[in-house]
Amino acid sequence: MAFPVEVVLASGNAHKHEELTALLGPVGISLVFGPERLSLEVEESGKSYAENALIKAKAWSGALGMPALADDSGLEVRELAWAPGLYSSRVAPSDAERIRWLLGRMEGKADRAARFVACLALAWPDVSGMRVTLAEGYCWGEIAMEASGQSGFGYDPVFIPQGHDRSFGDLGEGLKSRISHRAVASRALRDMLETPSMVKSLSVRFGETD
Repeated sequence: MAFPVEVVLASGNAHKHEELTALLGPVGISLVFGPERLSLEVEESGKSYAENALIKAKAWSGALGMPALADDSGLEVRELAWAPGLYSSRVAPSDAERIRWLLGRMEGKADRAARFVACLALAWPDVSGMRVTLAEGYCWGEIAMEASGQSGFGYDPVFIPQGHDRSFGDLGEGLKSRISHRAVASRALRDMLETPSMVKSLSVRFGETD
């Protein structure tokens, strides 16, 4: 069952907006790019991906009075005690510098196991307050010896997903849209949204009809 609901993405990351628009389109979600509606800075003070995603989703939903979707995600490397984790986007100011930071710390390391983690939080105002739904996804793999490929964003050029011998940067968006951490989380969220009770709740609250 698909249903049309306009949802704002609680992020200024255009790459995430493009990726999540494609992933959530099958259930009829029209994902609005956050900066098109509001300029809002939200401090990510949580101690987990779920907490950070909830903080952002609730803030945007409350400010606009509409459903808001937030993503918090990161790369965790076993040899680095699962760093950078929550700080994946904060270790350096650009993707290229973050990749250099990571490869520098992995130099000479034999254990290159890693995983991408994503948590999606959907929040919407309800007569009883704020309702939220959470979904989490993982993608296991390893850190490459060097960056390769032009596809994707973030750490994609140095992450080789399990079962493959090339990075997400080389493998392209088609495969990533099926196996990435955000793809897994999106499928879980879609499954929850397609249950009759969730559809009814969103549809009634926002004036949609079957």
